[in-house]
Amino acid sequence: MTAAKQKLTIEEYLAQEELTQERHEFVAGEVFAMVGTTPLHNQISGNVLAALRTALKGRPCRVFMSDVKLRVKKADAFYYPDVFVTCGAANPAKEAKLAEDAQLVIEVLSEGTSAYDRGDKLHAYRKLPSLQEYVLVSQDLRRVEVYRRGPDVGWTFLTFERDDVVKLASLNSELSLATIYEDTDVP
Repeated sequence: MTAAKQKLTIEEYLAQEELTQERHEFVAGEVFAMVGTTPLHNQISGNVLAALRTALKGRPCRVFMSDVKLRVKKADAFYYPDVFVTCGAANPAKEAKLAEDAQLVIEVLSEGTSAYDRGDKLHAYRKLPSLQEYVLVSQDLRRVEVYRRGPDVGWTFLTFERDDVVKLASLNSELSLATIYEDTDVP
């Protein structure tokens, strides 16, 4: 993510996004150009997307990748998560480029975004009423961090490593680290 260039209204931002091939995130009027990803980042994101689509087949859920925006109204923000899942009646139309009710958000960490994903973005996503889990996937080693909203205890933090299986309570599903890191050389 690069430094903000200008302040826009939400309407101006959405209109601008329709006219450009570049993606930009929006936070409180500031617009940030999205930086390209690496082949490793794409492999991990694709593995997660494919596994979730298979696991959720036949359920009223949709899995989206980084070209669909997620709006977080309470944070006055629009993000492009690496992978996210919506379920139920609030699912956006097939042609929609925007969702508002994600249950699960997954970000693949990179050197340039790791602090932001763990800090400001985590803080913003936690304001999303529908969000049940926020998952951070490392590219440097086989490690997955899960922030999970509990019914009475607020948010909990879990770490999965090596050959663990990540239990996704929000979807009543699982993702093995072997699947997440398939066809990569991540140690």
